[in-house]
Amino acid sequence: MEAPKKSLSQNFLKDKNVSNKIVNQVNIKNKFILEIGPGYGFLTDNILKKCPKKIFLIEKDNNLKEYLYKKYKNNKKIKIIGNDILKTNLREFKNLIIVSNLPYNVSSKIILHLFNFKESISEMIFMIQKEMSIKFDYKLPKMNKYKFLTKIVSNYTRCFDVSPKVFFPQPKIKSTIVKFQFNKKKVDLNKANNFSKLIFKNVRKKINNNIKIKFNNKLLEKRVSQLNIDELLTIYDLF
Repeated sequence: MEAPKKSLSQNFLKDKNVSNKIVNQVNIKNKFILEIGPGYGFLTDNILKKCPKKIFLIEKDNNLKEYLYKKYKNNKKIKIIGNDILKTNLREFKNLIIVSNLPYNVSSKIILHLFNFKESISEMIFMIQKEMSIKFDYKLPKMNKYKFLTKIVSNYTRCFDVSPKVFFPQPKIKSTIVKFQFNKKKVDLNKANNFSKLIFKNVRKKINNNIKIKFNNKLLEKRVSQLNIDELLTIYDLF
């Protein structure tokens, strides 16, 4: 087993109990599963025990990809894709469940990228940095673009926290398992992204200074940091 690469933010999970808890957050039986950055297949082995229909493994590290080819060469349920998830188009899939211990340095980027494929994905279960898990939680105060976009596309849950001790090497921070359950609504993500860029441009200014809306609404006199998610969605509906 070669040393994890800092450049790819690799921290490999080594605790079976945590791995079991992750795969138990979703019904895997007879489903299509996509795992991002499977490493040595520790989590993959647990997913296999739950009898999925097929597992797609996306691994950009060439050495790990070769290792996975050898490990699973006789397993017809597994397909290995040597690619970067940020350059992968998932539109050909349907009802996909994504499970991953995401690399910390690009976790938010990957999640926002996957929002573009909500029609192909039903649920996503991720291990991410605890601090990042809070940034996505629209039930908490102080709105930001992550909370807004998450609420637009999904129902979001912080499932449980994970100690640094269950990884090799040990990260310096706590992790959290989170779940995104995508809604069935048609979402114009271009419009949502455009709105979030404008409204979060200067959080110290009143909303009506950041965004031009013809309707009179008292909420426009507030600063975006003073809004809760329902108030933010009210303004979005006027946009």
